[in-house]
Amino acid sequence: MTEGIRKVKTSDLELKDRLVSIQRVTKVTKGGRTFSFSAIVVVGNEDGIVGHGLGKAKEVTTAISKGIEDAKKNLIKVPVYKGTIPHEQAAKFGGARVFLKPASEGTGVKAGGAMRAVLESVGINNVLAKSKGSSNPHNLVKATFAALLELRDARGVAAARQVSVDKVFNG
Repeated sequence: MTEGIRKVKTSDLELKDRLVSIQRVTKVTKGGRTFSFSAIVVVGNEDGIVGHGLGKAKEVTTAISKGIEDAKKNLIKVPVYKGTIPHEQAAKFGGARVFLKPASEGTGVKAGGAMRAVLESVGINNVLAKSKGSSNPHNLVKATFAALLELRDARGVAAARQVSVDKVFNG
């Protein structure tokens, strides 16, 4: 599975961050309840590079900044072809199932909250997406990333088959 992961260096990238979800979490101790915050953040350059992270802290701003730092450590490269994805892809993480389908120009991003943040951060402008099963934002983000990691462009397919790119399209 490690060959499918395309790590990216963070140097000289202009990354934009999107807050997917923020939760107030409670830890019950003998002294009472202790409140803290958990933030899921997606960062991307809107040109094929995206990452996600989780930050936890006693304050909201600290949790978000920790999530951004974590997301910058988990960047991947996604093939984007003419503003959409190269082919249909389904993936699952935990109870969340996602389905991504390429769309024609002008369609826009037809996706729900957590998936929309990931797809817009990648730079995909036209895609049809469906979320089935759990609507847990953690699992939806991770399932979307799993689907994006399995996407292959024509050059990748040609290299795997050890043929030219023309041969991939013409059989």
